Amino acid sequence: MLSLVGVIFKVLNWCISAYILLIVVYALMSWLPGAYRSRLGQFVGRIVNPFLSYFDRIALGPLGFGPVVAIVVLTLVQYGLYALEGMLINLMLS
Repeated sequence: MLSLVGVIFKVLNWCISAYILLIVVYALMSWLPGAYRSRLGQFVGRIVNPFLSYFDRIALGPLGFGPVVAIVVLTLVQYGLYALEGMLINLMLS
């Protein structure tokens, strides 16, 4: 049971890390003309845009900081998952 909890949290952590990487790729595509219209750009956009839409209003002039805030939020979720995993393991061991 203890290893199952560890595996579940590792898979969740991996999924969040992969999603953060997709957000970084999506943000970097803004530097390349026409990148959003490519197949890869459309695919990544379909995956990332629903989450990034929550952070679209965060801007300083023409610069949008939505992807940065989204990455910070996902990183905080990862820290929360680490804490939850530790609490569950301690609860199971005692």
